[in-house]
Amino acid sequence: MAASILQRFLLPVRRACVPQSLIGGFKLLNSATVLIRIIFKYVCFVDSITCKEEVHQAEYYLYKFRHSPNCWYLRDWTMHSWFRQCLKYGARDKALYTLKNKVQFGMFPDEFTFNLLIDSYLKDKDYKGACAVVEEVMLQETFDLPTTQILSLYALSKYLTTKPGLSWQEQRSMGTALMLAGLKQENSTGLNAQVLGHALIGKVEMTRGIHAVFHKMPLIWTPGYFSRSLAVMERVCSDAGDLRLSKEVLDTVQEMLQDLSSPTTSEAGEENTTENQTDESIDEEDELEMAKLPLYLAKFKDLSEQLQARGKVESAGLEALVSRLAQETLPACEEADIAEYRRRVQEWEAERLQLIRREEEMREKTKQEQEARKAASDAQ
Repeated sequence: MAASILQRFLLPVRRACVPQSLIGGFKLLNSATVLIRIIFKYVCFVDSITCKEEVHQAEYYLYKFRHSPNCWYLRDWTMHSWFRQCLKYGARDKALYTLKNKVQFGMFPDEFTFNLLIDSYLKDKDYKGACAVVEEVMLQETFDLPTTQILSLYALSKYLTTKPGLSWQEQRSMGTALMLAGLKQENSTGLNAQVLGHALIGKVEMTRGIHAVFHKMPLIWTPGYFSRSLAVMERVCSDAGDLRLSKEVLDTVQEMLQDLSSPTTSEAGEENTTENQTDESIDEEDELEMAKLPLYLAKFKDLSEQLQARGKVESAGLEALVSRLAQETLPACEEADIAEYRRRVQEWEAERLQLIRREEEMREKTKQEQEARKAASDAQ
């Protein structure tokens, strides 16, 4: 559904023009600088890819470019063109590989490009792959466009319905993505995502410690993620509008709290905390937070009863809520995104023309300097 809506995003893209100012700069360099020539070859090559084999070859040049002094010249249009070429020639695995390995390839695409990647996976019903892209969106903290928020929630909810066996790292990543995307949506769908997201992070906090939660993640290091999940429930309880929480989400959170409150899970959590943390003060904070589990469970049950009594419990699951939101809002969102995309293409063209002018100025300046040196030499 969401995939078919976003098919119109695949607009004809103007070929990402090569920064012409690089050409003059490269010609002025020592001919022995082989690496610079390789870099220039990459810049040209991305835009002239014609088959899947050339995509694999371009990956090498991208790596060389990243590890060169000229990596700053990797323009936004080149990154966009790279991912479009990967999708066009069936090399989506290369797109995801270069996206995830940022140290080696330095790919930081914009949200429109992210949406194309997510949509590509959704069309093939590869929800795990779509969530892998959403994880990169989360790490890059680029949930600014409503389209990105909705597509991310759609991918996450679809993947969760498959009941995957998630590692604690995957629970942390999915919880963070749900929470961050949900914070951008002031509706029932967003609040459900926040409740579930905070709870997933809280589960990791209880079993692995707070340090495992925020390490290399865009999360605060203040303990109490289950408390934040309950705070969202309180907000819905006190809301006078039509905000509701899904029974499916509430059942999932209740199951987490009950499992964590069981003696077996508590002992395992203490062992994990001891293994993964050495700072005594942090261990004490974790123990204090774990001691609040009975209070969290009691408060959850109380809030659940209040939600039920006030008609604030939604029978539809998170997947259904996200699908409904996508049907209602995506058409308008994609129109705005397409207009912004066209504006970006015009900016890229203006930048290209500016680079051409700079190249011409550099050529003229170099020519004048050479003529001056030659005249001085002849005079001697």
